[in-house]
Amino acid sequence: MTRLVYPLTEPTTGLFENNPDRTSVERFRFFHADEGKPLATPWQVALSRAIMLRQYQLPEGFILDCACGSGIQITAYSEILNLPVVGVELNESRARASAVNFRTVFTERGGTSLERLNDTVFVVGDGRNGDNIMATLTAAGNVTQNVAFLHLDPARPRNSRAHALTEMAPRLDEVFTGWKKHLNETQEGPAILLDLSPRISTNQMLEVEALVESFWPGLHKTWTWTSRGRGRIDRLALWVGCIAEPDFPRRFVRIPPDPTQPPFIMLGGEPITEASKAVRAVSANLKRGAYLSIVDSALVESGLVDEWLQTLSFGNEYVWLQTTGRRPIIYHQKRLENSAEERTNLIPISGRIVDFIDADLTLDSIDQFVEIALHHDIQRLTIRAEVAPDLQPKLQGSLDRQLVRRHGTKEGFIIKHPSQAQHLICIVD
Repeated sequence: MTRLVYPLTEPTTGLFENNPDRTSVERFRFFHADEGKPLATPWQVALSRAIMLRQYQLPEGFILDCACGSGIQITAYSEILNLPVVGVELNESRARASAVNFRTVFTERGGTSLERLNDTVFVVGDGRNGDNIMATLTAAGNVTQNVAFLHLDPARPRNSRAHALTEMAPRLDEVFTGWKKHLNETQEGPAILLDLSPRISTNQMLEVEALVESFWPGLHKTWTWTSRGRGRIDRLALWVGCIAEPDFPRRFVRIPPDPTQPPFIMLGGEPITEASKAVRAVSANLKRGAYLSIVDSALVESGLVDEWLQTLSFGNEYVWLQTTGRRPIIYHQKRLENSAEERTNLIPISGRIVDFIDADLTLDSIDQFVEIALHHDIQRLTIRAEVAPDLQPKLQGSLDRQLVRRHGTKEGFIIKHPSQAQHLICIVD
């Protein structure tokens, strides 16, 4: 049964999982009913996306999220675009949490638009059934026009490395069928943002494009990779229609650790195809005095990494040693001169090779690494190689304890050779 939930009046009774969002400057506390916290969009990511959306001319109407979860993303849209929203959620507890979270943000950010607050509503119901939801909203006097912007972040199988598009809930085709006639459009079409799993394959990305094309032929589409670092993609989304970039099929967004700083945004690339060129690693003869740099893995996944790297001090004079995993590595002869903030975020560390160690990184061999670090006047040596999670803190702790008592002056790091059974010691310049 469809039920309406209003931010202005919804109580917090019975809601649990009230947790702080540490990515928000305001330190908002959000409710995440029924173990919804791991699925929720961090406020910094939601706010960044809403600010990006502000540059586009949307059709008239309200913002719709037909699988709104904890309501954080749709709340950010409303705050930045100053538009009423309708969030639909099949789970009643989450719908109630969304309404309370909306009220929290509205109040703590000093919202004064009572019209926006009164016109915002969350619906307990089936997000695929546009006719039913619109009829319910109209009968209650909540809507007088159609949808300006559709956001969809369907649930995916949890703890799964891969899944089919049909395993999304609600399914994309069912949502499109249920809402197409209720979407207002501009000359460039409707405004649709599909928030998808970062793990979908190239072929699945093409499936999504084909599905959109079957409902709205000829629309522009821009794939957007968003990352907060830590060797992973936080969000992969397809921006469609009047919120897509006509000349740019790919966009990369790196959100900095400091929530007060703006994100780094890069547009470019080629359309997604089955033959899309992936960054390829090569085997190189590594030498002392040359440089290794770790590159943001999400930038590599976006397909824009080479375009960005060629704007740096070494131009195109580099090779890829490793392209997969959390730590893609490039090898270059020239020192990295650029010191811009985005470079720091996109290249977490860069250093000059000073030594090679033909040994595994273990508790038995750690003294050998310490000895070489002391030889090179290294005071702090950070492990940047893949190590078993239970072993890594023991190894790093041993390095720290043994080096802190000495009088080194330099910072260094350890990297595993991508194709040989040896480790490299690098000094950060």
